[in-house]
Amino acid sequence: MARQSITITEPNDEWLKAQVDSKEFTSKSEIVNDLIRKARAQEEKKLDWIRAKLINAEQNGFTDMTANKILARSKEELRRNGEL
Repeated sequence: MARQSITITEPNDEWLKAQVDSKEFTSKSEIVNDLIRKARAQEEKKLDWIRAKLINAEQNGFTDMTANKILARSKEELRRNGEL
């Protein structure tokens, strides 16, 4: 495993300490790794959503919508799904 040295704000450090004190995690490193895993999973979920949209678009043909309208609609769908 790679070792890293990071600087975090005092409120974030207090939150990390509270998580360890609550026995939910055994160390701050475990928490940081968990948060990174969750962020990576969320990113992958967004990419899967984009892939699904592209596949759907390929299967259903062209649209009259502009690129800006497509982007706006996609962002709105992500917001509604709590993914953005």
